[in-house]
Formats: sequence, C-alpha cells, structure tokens
Amino acid sequence: MRTIFVFMLFIIISFKGYSQEELTLNDAIQIALHKNSSLQKSFNGLKGFESNVQASYGNFLPTLRVGGNWDWTRSDVRGFGTIIIGGIQVPSIATTSQSRNYQWNVSTNWTLFNGLSNIATLSQSKNDLESAEYSLDRLKQDIVFQTTSLYYDVINTQKLLKVKVDNLKWNERNLEIIKERNKLGAATLADVYQQEVATGNAELDLIRTINQLELAKNNLLFYLGLDVLEEFIFADEISEEEMNALNTDLSEEYDKITEYVSDAMKNRLDYKSSLLNLESAKNGVTIAQSGHWPSLRATGFYTWRGNSISDIDNSKTLSLGLSLNFPIFQGWSVTNRVQFATVDLKNREIEVSDLERDIKRQLQTTFLDLQAAHKGLKVSESNVAFAEENLKIEQERYSLGSGKLLDVLIANSNYTTALTNLINAQYAYIVLSEQLKYYIGILDYSKYE
Repeated sequence: MRTIFVFMLFIIISFKGYSQEELTLNDAIQIALHKNSSLQKSFNGLKGFESNVQASYGNFLPTLRVGGNWDWTRSDVRGFGTIIIGGIQVPSIATTSQSRNYQWNVSTNWTLFNGLSNIATLSQSKNDLESAEYSLDRLKQDIVFQTTSLYYDVINTQKLLKVKVDNLKWNERNLEIIKERNKLGAATLADVYQQEVATGNAELDLIRTINQLELAKNNLLFYLGLDVLEEFIFADEISEEEMNALNTDLSEEYDKITEYVSDAMKNRLDYKSSLLNLESAKNGVTIAQSGHWPSLRATGFYTWRGNSISDIDNSKTLSLGLSLNFPIFQGWSVTNRVQFATVDLKNREIEVSDLERDIKRQLQTTFLDLQAAHKGLKVSESNVAFAEENLKIEQERYSLGSGKLLDVLIANSNYTTALTNLINAQYAYIVLSEQLKYYIGILDYSKYE
C-alpha cells in the first residue's frame, strides 16, 4: 500500500503538468524582468532623478512671476459738532468716500552667483541619475542570476527525483526476488526483512525529494511573481550551452584572476554606480561650502497701477537692481552642513574601497569553488561508473549464493549516492559558471528584454 501511495503521489506531481504551460529558463528570466517589484520600483524612481536634472538646469535661469491685485475701500464719516466756513459757523454733515485700486506686476529674480552651488547641484543631479541607471541595470543582472539559480535548483531536484524513483523501483524488484528466493529456501527471512527496510527507506527518500521539488518550484514561482499553485512543465535536459559549460574548465584560468578583477572594475555596474555616488558626495561638499561665499542676484519689477481698469496704463513703475550679500555669521549652520557633507564623502570613499575588496574576494572565492566543483564533477563521473559496475558484481555474487544481501544494498546505496553527487556537481558547476559572469559584470540581460 505504501508503494502504491508513493507512486500515485509521484505520478500526480510529475504528470499533471502535461496539460499545462512549459516554463523554460528564458521564459522565467523574461517574466522576472517584467514582473519583479524591485525592478518596477527602480523604474519609477528613475523618473525622480530625471526630474532633479531638469530642476538643476532651472537654477541657471531667471525666475518670472506675474501677479495682480485689486482693492476697494469705502469710508463713512458721521456729522458732529460745527465747522466754520467763511467766518460762519455751520453744523458738520456726514460724508462717504470710496476708492479703487488696480495693479498688475511682473517680477524676475536671477541668481548670478551663489558660490558655485548651482553648478555643483547640476553635476550632482547628473551623477545621481547615471548612478541610478547603473543600479537599475545591475538589478537586472541580479534578477537574471537569481532566476537562473532558482530555475536550476528546480531542474537539479527534478533530476534527483528520477534517481530516487529508480532507486525505489530497484528495491521493490529486489524485494520481490528475495521473497521468491525465500520461498525456495535460497534466501533467509532476515534478508527479506532487511530488504523491506531498504525499500521503506527508499520510499521515504522519494517523499522527501518530492517535497524538496515542490519547495524549489514554489521558491521560483514566488520570485517570478507567479501563483505558486499554478503548474508548469520544466525541461530537465541539459542544453548545448550548459554542456559546453560542463566541458570547459574555467578554474584553469585562476592565474588570470588579476585580469578578471580589472575587467570587473570596468564592467561591474554597481562599481560604476559607487564611483558616481562618490562624485556626487564631492558635489555635496561644494554645495555646502557655497554658504561661505557671497551671493549675487539681479532683480526686476514692473508695475501698472490705476484707479480703474481703463486708466491702469497711466501709472507705471520699472525697478531694476542687483543684490550682493556677504555671509558674516550664520550661527555655524554652514559649518554644520559642510561637516555632514564631508562625513558623507568619507563614507562614500569607504564604500568604494569595500566594494573593490569585495569584488576581489568574490572572484577569488568563485574560482576556488570552480576548482572544487570541476574536480568533484570528474570524480563523480568516475564514481558513477565504478558504483554501477560494483552493483552488478554484488548482484551477481548474491544471485550465485556467494555474496551477502548487505553488500548488495551497500552497493546500490553507493550507486544512488554517486548519481546524486554527479547531478549536484553538474548543476553546481553550471551555476558557478553563471556566477563568474555575474561577478565579472558581463552577465547579459538585454537578450531577455
């Protein structure tokens, strides 16, 4: 019953996707590049940096304002007492007066010099925009690499699942053979029990691998922004490109690591972004220091006035002026801004230095991992051949009565382990090959857009 349950579970998971859509690696990367929320936010944030550049150019232009106002005044004065007119005393009377005032004006204000702040602000906004663009492109590379890793995790586990299924089938066939041999007196009851335990362990191993496969699929679909309950078919055949990667020993190029580091410094988009952030911080210091410099502004004001709209053109005023201001003391506020800008500059320098060291560490570690992975790949290939031959020998010895069942089970376990290690080594090496491109900064994302 347990065997039937396990096979039913495997059949449901493995074959229910036949009527569903196939999800290739290229499809997965394209979906990730279009649906990743972090990428969408970065696209939206880029608009803000573009707007900052436009506003920085505006700092070099004069401002222009047009305004107008209208006011109406009424004054009522009650009569009281008497007043003398021509020597004659007469009582005063109540008076009412009204006045209207119409005014239009045009004004301009042009900053001619502000301690180079406007120039530094423009440079800073351009650096920030370019840095954001590099960060966006680096995020695309990151998405391609992360999607590739998650996809290969699915394929790796899917291949392991086939190994576990074959292992369970072998144990079940062997169990049937031993039961028949027991009936004929050629095998002991202990052998039957021993094989039943081995079959149960194979069933458990299969169930665990099925769970691992579903988890790997869920991780991939979640990262792609897809419904984890949807079913997809994943192609598990090694492509020509992947086979070429397996046949290329990249670890042999370890002696060229200095060249790869140099290439990374030229190609890494996050490093370029970090350098631009450093330049932006230098601009920030210039902007802060501009508070110590005098400022020069030109102003202009033109006004039309009148008591009615018809005579508003009768009274006109034109005013032009220059304003020069020398900051003498501002309560150390400028010094405070300069101090913070300087601290930010030093932090940016540290970030650039840390990233340079991290790039070297990443490349060195990847090359060491590639060496180990390539060696493990070759060893695994040899182990599979040896384990397969050893299993045949032990099965033959047991069938002839000259061997022990324990030796057969050990040989089968070694063969299953060798196949598992080979599959893991293959995909580990493929992922490391992509990781090397990612760390050098040459992982191409444009072909997926």
